Amino acid sequence: MIVAELEIFHSRPIAPTRRIALGQRNLPIDPAPGAGGLLLAGIVGEMAPEVQPDLREHLYLLLEDVAAGKRIPQPRVRHRFQTDTVGLLRSSHRLVAEEGGLAFEFEGDRGLPVQHALGALYAAGQLPPEVRDAIFETLRVALVWGQPIDDRFISTIMGGRANSLADLRAWNDPVAWALETLGLEPGYSRRTVLKRYRTLLRDAHPDHGAEEHEAAARIAELGQARDLLL
Repeated sequence: MIVAELEIFHSRPIAPTRRIALGQRNLPIDPAPGAGGLLLAGIVGEMAPEVQPDLREHLYLLLEDVAAGKRIPQPRVRHRFQTDTVGLLRSSHRLVAEEGGLAFEFEGDRGLPVQHALGALYAAGQLPPEVRDAIFETLRVALVWGQPIDDRFISTIMGGRANSLADLRAWNDPVAWALETLGLEPGYSRRTVLKRYRTLLRDAHPDHGAEEHEAAARIAELGQARDLLL
């Protein structure tokens, strides 16, 4: 299942005129940085190590200008950002949920790494101003990450949560996640939350047959859900 997606149009690597544009975007950002911010950070983190060192410095300068909402004279970082996609190649990057986990699907072999990183930066700059600080903070981390874009990267961007669709849902809508975790409906009372928490806590205890490792994770999950609702 696709949870975030970005299309980037770009000139051919050997083309004398270097151009980029944005296509379809599915970038959920509520609450920021959201799945959309995670995808943009993943693109930057994946592409940045392959960008020439001098251009990486220019990418950072561009990032700060876009984050500040400044007008960006064109071209920047040797590429012109435009709206017209005619004559450009299309690449699509996705964040997907598969087998309970989250994974990136990068389509970066048709263009230069710097083109994809630029596309992610410009896409971030077109998101609502109220989420800009959170989005660009993740991009700063991604730009200097320099390591595999794996579960640890996702956990870092998500503020310590693990690499799973459940964690992403908890991040996007914590109250709905807490209700689902405790098996409650909206309109709950404090007494109902505590009663349900105690029942599930008892069931999750190793004395009732649960594996010790699984029990610890389940008990921690129940405690987080209880605290959110209280």
